[in-house]
Amino acid sequence: MLGLAIFARLRSRAARQCVLLISSYVLYATWGLWFAVVLLASSVMNFLFGQWLRRKPSAGVLWVGILFNLLLLTSFKYLPGFAASLSFRSPQNFSHIALPLGISFWTFQAMSYLFDLYRGEELDPTLWEFALYMAFFPVTISGPICRLPDMLPQFRSEQPIRRSDMARGLCRIATGALMMQLGQLLGRGILNAGGINAGFDHATQWSGPDVWCLAFGYGLQLFFDFAGYSHLAIGAAKMLGFIVPENFDLPFTSTTPSIFWTRWHMSLSFWIRDYVFLPLATARREMWWRNLSLVISMVAFGVWHKATILFVLWGCYHGVLLVLHRQIQQVERKLNWEPATPLWTAISWLVTITLVSFGWILFRANSLTQAGQMFGALVSPTTYAKHFIAWPLYVLVLVLALLYSAALLVISGLDRYAERIAGTSDATPRAETMAVILHERWVWLTPMYGFALLIVIWLVTRAQTAGASPFVYRSF
Repeated sequence: MLGLAIFARLRSRAARQCVLLISSYVLYATWGLWFAVVLLASSVMNFLFGQWLRRKPSAGVLWVGILFNLLLLTSFKYLPGFAASLSFRSPQNFSHIALPLGISFWTFQAMSYLFDLYRGEELDPTLWEFALYMAFFPVTISGPICRLPDMLPQFRSEQPIRRSDMARGLCRIATGALMMQLGQLLGRGILNAGGINAGFDHATQWSGPDVWCLAFGYGLQLFFDFAGYSHLAIGAAKMLGFIVPENFDLPFTSTTPSIFWTRWHMSLSFWIRDYVFLPLATARREMWWRNLSLVISMVAFGVWHKATILFVLWGCYHGVLLVLHRQIQQVERKLNWEPATPLWTAISWLVTITLVSFGWILFRANSLTQAGQMFGALVSPTTYAKHFIAWPLYVLVLVLALLYSAALLVISGLDRYAERIAGTSDATPRAETMAVILHERWVWLTPMYGFALLIVIWLVTRAQTAGASPFVYRSF
């Protein structure tokens, strides 16, 4: 808060950047001084690679920089797990390497800078500005993944912070805090009956309904947890006058797998699209290569999370889904078939959510054996007549899904009403006042968020079951 107060009163660009950079490093160093050293070393090296690439824009220079970043990421994120899987017992083995927080996110930011330079982007950050780009505290730990062409003009801006930005940022933070607590509630469960975590970590047998409950519930838990954190990061940046990328855009309203991946973890999804899929897909013209590029890109999406067989399979699964969706689109175009009825939209939505939820089993299962057992329960008709998971978890998942859906409908209705009033030339003063109230709803929604948050926190602290991590995506 002290850094925010100082930053808000500064007008000098250099002074503002200095306060932001120092505050970002001080905050990051609280997680581990060694982490800050690694981040600083990566920032300096990538800045130097960028200078080299500007002087000599060649593929060879680009790949030296990319390989450096991949080696850094592999050394800290993947090598310890690989060493542990080989059961190395020496006290000096790689499995004892600590993972710097957010290394997956800020390493991808560094690589996007190198890719953008190679493509001819006019980027000329100073070392100070590039270090701030890498360490900017709202997004360092878990994103959203930013890009320098979007951030550099904002770092150089001398515009004062507006009160409206601070208020809207505070509303986003309140929204995020509430969503993250809902994610915790799903993880822990209610009435000591166990939550999503217990269903995956402690259960030994599942019925078909159990697996569907856990699969959809985990998707909802992951959404509340990570989208909530994204709200915190976006809100914190907004309070400083910065705009960072959105990470989620109503993913559970998607009616196709392709739409889903333009709405879920958007900053990473678009990064994979721009820097992995498009370069691969344009290397050859054959359709089979384009489809293979799509699968490879989704495998990269999975391995970004963890380099395990489950995440490789999860990436393959979604890659195949996207390829199949493209094939269906081609058939529709050949037949000139454009179904737009509400019934078809509802069916498409239901199929999409079912297929996405099916994939969460691979994402969350603790082992390939467990995933196989859960899939076996799904395809076994005899298991659908019983359940092993306690009923309160079914109720919790259903209630939270319905409440979230209701909240979306209410907010959508308020927005449409405000837009309709704003577009009416003869609106009464009372109607105009109502439009302003609806448009500036952060004023009255923030206290409501606070009250709801207190209730959810009470429910979470009442739960006695263990297993909910502080933040699910921190493990990635």
